[in-house]
Amino acid sequence: MKRTKILAIALSLSLFTWLYGCNNSNQAVGDNLQTPEVTQTVEPETAVAVISSTSETPTVIGEVNLTETASGLTITANISDAPPGEHGFHIHENGSCADAGQAAGGHFNPENTQHGYLPEDGLNDAHAGDLGNIEIAQDGTGTLDVTVPGLTLEEGKYAVGDLAFIMHAQPDDFGQPTGNAGGRIGCGTIDILGS
Repeated sequence: MKRTKILAIALSLSLFTWLYGCNNSNQAVGDNLQTPEVTQTVEPETAVAVISSTSETPTVIGEVNLTETASGLTITANISDAPPGEHGFHIHENGSCADAGQAAGGHFNPENTQHGYLPEDGLNDAHAGDLGNIEIAQDGTGTLDVTVPGLTLEEGKYAVGDLAFIMHAQPDDFGQPTGNAGGRIGCGTIDILGS
């Protein structure tokens, strides 16, 4: 009987020692495992404006994509069906294309500055909507690709989200007060994606 008790105690101690060793071994292995770092990718804020003609029966003539970057707001316009030649291309102060584009109001100009060419003159010496001209080829296509420091989509007084692009009938000659670019032949409101 005494011998059985001793064997039972010895067996219990052995089992306990074995279990304790396994637990410590697993813990040591677990301690050495490195948790992978999770990197969170923040998608850049983007917007789009579908440019339609201002005729009685509007047709889509192009699209503008806007993306916030570390360097500023990148604006890429792709026009597919417009009259050949240079056309003034500006961001206007209201987000409406009603009344053949007249509801878009004047150039976006939160600083009340003179008219100019924003990519070169900057926000202190040009309207915040002064993008100059877009060149349209004989086949009706044209592109404009510019990055403007200071412009944003939603934050601050230079935010252009929910405003409108206007394509004018004539070239912007950079004269005062708004460049003498004539009538409005295309308009598109700036819609922020995902909002």
